[in-house]
Amino acid sequence: MVKEGGIVLEIMELLGEIGEDNSVPRNVRAKIKNAFSALNQEGKSLPVKINASIQELDECSDDPNVPAYVRTQIWDIVSRLESI
Repeated sequence: MVKEGGIVLEIMELLGEIGEDNSVPRNVRAKIKNAFSALNQEGKSLPVKINASIQELDECSDDPNVPAYVRTQIWDIVSRLESI
């Protein structure tokens, strides 16, 4: 569980960086912040938090306005979340 918590903290840090990137469209940044909030929720189990976050990130990766490097970062984050 400690290892999973560390991975989640790393993912939250990455999401925070993407959420502050002004080259990312506002609607995508909003979904990134929703994914961050989903992981940060109290009182829910880790699998539920991860699933909610992945759903938000999947919607982001489908957006045609997302820069290619951000799309790659999103895919990496989703991959990490799925491995937990």
